[in-house]
Amino acid sequence: MNRITRRLGLATLTLALFSAWPAMAQDYPSKPIKIIAPFPAGTGPDANTREIAAELTKVLGMSVIVENRPGAASMIGMEAGAKAAPDGYTLVMGPTTALSVVPHLYSKVSYKADRDFAPISIVGLLNTALTAHPSVKENSAKELIERLKKQPGSLVAATSGIGSYSHLAGEWFAANAGVKIDFVPYNTSSPYGDLVGGQVQVMFDALPAAIGNVKAGKLKILAITGKTRHPNFPDVPTFAEAGLPDYSPTAWIGLFAPAGTPAPIINKLADAMQKAAAQNPNLIAKWRSYGGELKAQTPAEFAAFLKQDNQLWGQAIRGAGIKLD
Repeated sequence: MNRITRRLGLATLTLALFSAWPAMAQDYPSKPIKIIAPFPAGTGPDANTREIAAELTKVLGMSVIVENRPGAASMIGMEAGAKAAPDGYTLVMGPTTALSVVPHLYSKVSYKADRDFAPISIVGLLNTALTAHPSVKENSAKELIERLKKQPGSLVAATSGIGSYSHLAGEWFAANAGVKIDFVPYNTSSPYGDLVGGQVQVMFDALPAAIGNVKAGKLKILAITGKTRHPNFPDVPTFAEAGLPDYSPTAWIGLFAPAGTPAPIINKLADAMQKAAAQNPNLIAKWRSYGGELKAQTPAEFAAFLKQDNQLWGQAIRGAGIKLD
């Protein structure tokens, strides 16, 4: 009898909680929301986070503030987000590296994307570019691949360090194209100085990092990721045009809540992201100007994107045999 009573009590409590969820979402938010940004203040991703926070403030009618928690390849901020109360008042802006890359580079990571976070919406994506010094005679990835097959190892690529986005994107390219490239890691300084100076010939990186030097005529872009040519760079061919349709490294940021956050709150935040990002012509134009795409997704769409992106990066990292433990 006591067992039956306990079960009835649990069922009643569960029903009460589910019944309370719609009211919870209706009242949400009733106080300021914090977004943890696992990036240093003043960086591009930090600026993007603050732009979205400002737009969410308008949409939700409540202050959305940003708290920087950089360090350890974004793992410090992500761990803080995972451990926050699942009430919708502490969110985290997660990047590609923290969710799709780091878990494959290190054996021990204090959080798991599919266990500790509730996806809300992607915020934006940045295309990856193959950028070259003007002395490189080739003008497309296709021409570069042809050269490397005839002259293996005749190219030196700069990276921001072993296991960095630029390194892994380059290894992914080399594996897909079946060519050999020598990678030079720059652990303490930006590689773009040497790239502009011609000490290294190419670099694979998120497009915005090179745009200033490209516009100044100091560097040139040989290829950009994407299914079609980027509207702001119509003369630059895609990697798919070079015969690499599966080469798709993408730098992105997305909004997450701690796992266990009630679904009505997640959905309300996702709806707010649609208005803050996908329907904002000024921000859309700004992202496109530096080779990105501002967008929003439903939580289910974002979860599916995360799963696929994680698999793609995992395959590339395992293929390159890189571990940072």
